[in-house]
Amino acid sequence: MPVIKHNPEGVFPPYSSYSHAVEVKGDSSLLIISGLNGYLADGKTMPDSFEEQGEIIWQHIGTILKSAGMGYENVISIRTYLADPSYDEVNVQLRMKYMGDNKPASTVICCQLLEPKWKLEVEAMAAK
Repeated sequence: MPVIKHNPEGVFPPYSSYSHAVEVKGDSSLLIISGLNGYLADGKTMPDSFEEQGEIIWQHIGTILKSAGMGYENVISIRTYLADPSYDEVNVQLRMKYMGDNKPASTVICCQLLEPKWKLEVEAMAAK
């Protein structure tokens, strides 16, 4: 299944670690991952720090990808909700750590999250 990254001239160059758009052609599996937060497996415990919550979320994404026979290289889109814009640099570092050379389409939104203890929430889409 071809995955085509679109970063056409005439649109500002992508910064950090993403592509402006990703196109999936042909027969494929598309995995849409709901927004995840930093709860541990018990669904009750969550660390306080942004970094720890982010690590847990990205590990959860990896687990879900594996359950569908995919890996981080199959991610085509990420939507991140940050509770505060000051978390952006650490967020970029986490994304780069887990995504490596994969630069999917990406959006970051700063907003009030459902629970005050949540520092971020991440949605993803993957295809193969």
